[in-house]
Amino acid sequence: MFTDFRTAVTLDAEQLLSRGRRVLATEVAAVQALQNRLDDAFVAACKLVHGCRGRVVVTGMGKSGHIGNKIAATLASTGTPAFFLHPAEASHGDIGMITHDDVVIAISNSGETAELLTILPVIKRLGVALIAMTGRLQSTLAKAAAATLDVSVPEEACPHNLAPTASTTATLAMGDALAVAVLEARGFTEEDFARSHPGGTLGRRLLLHVDDVMRTGEQLPQVREDTPLRDGLLEMTRKGLGMTAIVDDRQRVLGIYTDGDLRRALDHSIDIKTVRMRDVMTANPKTITRKVLAAEAVHMMEKFRITQLLVVDEHNVLVGALNVHDLLRAGVM
Repeated sequence: MFTDFRTAVTLDAEQLLSRGRRVLATEVAAVQALQNRLDDAFVAACKLVHGCRGRVVVTGMGKSGHIGNKIAATLASTGTPAFFLHPAEASHGDIGMITHDDVVIAISNSGETAELLTILPVIKRLGVALIAMTGRLQSTLAKAAAATLDVSVPEEACPHNLAPTASTTATLAMGDALAVAVLEARGFTEEDFARSHPGGTLGRRLLLHVDDVMRTGEQLPQVREDTPLRDGLLEMTRKGLGMTAIVDDRQRVLGIYTDGDLRRALDHSIDIKTVRMRDVMTANPKTITRKVLAAEAVHMMEKFRITQLLVVDEHNVLVGALNVHDLLRAGVM
């Protein structure tokens, strides 16, 4: 007779919070315990991954497979070509994806997963280096590996100590430790990371430069220092950036005048026909160069609480301008 276990669930708020906290505490303890296990085996594993001339092939069944998929994705996005190979499919032809230049990371809490043990002889014949992630150092998988990473846990977060919970969390954390250690050993930079993440906000933040976003040419608001404020306001209105640059006869930036300056000026009696831009501008404004990341422009705006930036070259010559709306449209913010 089938039992609907949903009817037995207790939805008392305090009990739910207590259970959630217990799970998190168990998993935190499992991850913390890994720190004292990083030894020569971890160093060996890092060297194997770093020295891999082919690809890192990650494999595992069930929940270990899901974790393996994530580890492979993390490696691939941080400078180590990698992919996930399902061990059951490997036994039916997909093991041909492995070459002698590759390194295999096999994940099994018990170290006795049948599908993994089936392909171990083939991996050995290929002469492929094997890294094991397992909770049993005396298992068949561990004994076959060139480097074994101990991801054992004293207990699962599951109250029956059955569902893979703390053990999968520990394995994922160990995979991250391996990937990041190798990343730093490679000297992997933000630019390298960006090339692996061209899509989405992350890619745009790491790939777009100021000169990809800034306004130039006829779109660039600029007036001379002896220009009447009235004409400066007309220039701001025409260009729609909420500001104008004040430049000398060599296009060097002398100052900036913004919508905010205009609002503050309304509190005073100013004759916009006679007052000159030099009298109302903010001298020595914040500027940025065109080849830095657009994300740096975002950082500057947030730091100095401004919404516009002038772009200059090494001689302080005006070459562009941008505002917060340009960065929003570009998806950098």
